[in-house]
Amino acid sequence: MAHDDIAIAYGRGFMTLDLPALAKPTVIRKAVLPKLADQKAAIRDALDHPMGAPPLLELSRGRKSACILICDITRPVPNGAFLRPMIETMVQGGIPIGEIVVLVATGLHRPNLGAELAELVGDPWVLDNVRVENHYARNVEDLVDLGRTETRGTPVTLNRLLVEADLRIATGLVEPHFMAGWSGGRKVVAPGVAGHETIRTFHSARFMEDPLAVQCNLVGNPLHEEQLQIVRKLGEIYALNTVIDEDRDMVHVNFGEIIQSHLAAVDFIAQATRINVGRKFKTVVTSSAGYPLDKTYYQTIKGMVTPLDILEPGGTLIIASECSEGFGSEEFREAQARLVEMGPERFLATLTAKTLAEVDEWQTEMQLKAMRIGRVQLYTGGLNAEEQRITGVEMIASLDGAIADSLVRHGDTSVAIVPEGPYVIPVASA
Repeated sequence: MAHDDIAIAYGRGFMTLDLPALAKPTVIRKAVLPKLADQKAAIRDALDHPMGAPPLLELSRGRKSACILICDITRPVPNGAFLRPMIETMVQGGIPIGEIVVLVATGLHRPNLGAELAELVGDPWVLDNVRVENHYARNVEDLVDLGRTETRGTPVTLNRLLVEADLRIATGLVEPHFMAGWSGGRKVVAPGVAGHETIRTFHSARFMEDPLAVQCNLVGNPLHEEQLQIVRKLGEIYALNTVIDEDRDMVHVNFGEIIQSHLAAVDFIAQATRINVGRKFKTVVTSSAGYPLDKTYYQTIKGMVTPLDILEPGGTLIIASECSEGFGSEEFREAQARLVEMGPERFLATLTAKTLAEVDEWQTEMQLKAMRIGRVQLYTGGLNAEEQRITGVEMIASLDGAIADSLVRHGDTSVAIVPEGPYVIPVASA
């Protein structure tokens, strides 16, 4: 591959890298998976032949209401492809269309409204015919208390629209997640439509500092185990799971009982996503996967954490993220300001005694993982001077310049490049 052919995701497009002539790039991508030849037919087949469940048409018979969960705008889920056939099947099965609600699983993120909601839903017919609501984790009156999890005592409150629906379906994208192992499935329920105390409990340092709370790992992962217990407390629920490629085209879809179908989607994508590189690098260049994940600095931290297995201790991690919406929530901004004021060790010490994490401070805690290993540099066009200061990382004016400087500084011309950021998990050895 010629150097000028290498580009990384940035905003709604790509940034082409101009590497030094002596640079020896290793470009790390997901394995290429075949695109679905007929997306509509694949979705219909999934709904007609579920895993561990009857077909959706049969599931819908005798039900008076339904709730469909969708991820918020930070995930590029192909909602426009599957929501209408799913809803039409429910109506065919006898559920009144006025009793079907689509609930945006925002967790503690902001709501998706207006043109953004239309983009998220992806099909005007759905917005014209079905009630679409955002989840608000702080609205206590919207929640149902389901008690506590058995193992760790996490308080469980979930959105009433989901809990009280006759038919419950979570939808989402299955991709690596830097804390919960994999996104989608049970994660769309919690934190997706959980109350703030539920979310803040299993985002506390007790969970975040667990060495098993990492990407691509479900075995012993405390977040995953809590999510499974929460789903089981809820009771009967199904999931439609999708997998997309670098072009954001669907390469896999399944439907069925939420745990079984989610694990099947994980099995499908795991080997294509976790890439054995065979070594570590002193210079690693990555992205925040472009739009919509790189809309905020909050989401950008995911891209800092996922390639750490291939970063040499003391090496340089260079990340590009547009941050078109700026920083993120006010709570996250406050956590970052505390990090910069106190320093990493003192900041972490304030977290370890808490049962409930402050909202969004867990993302700052995750940033510490990158800062402990090496030097973190950020290229962005979306942050003002004060926001740049409280990132706690080094700002760079040029990706190409930073890469050239890093190669000289480390005396090593090898550079790892991860164009799709946190959607790819590079590992140094098997």
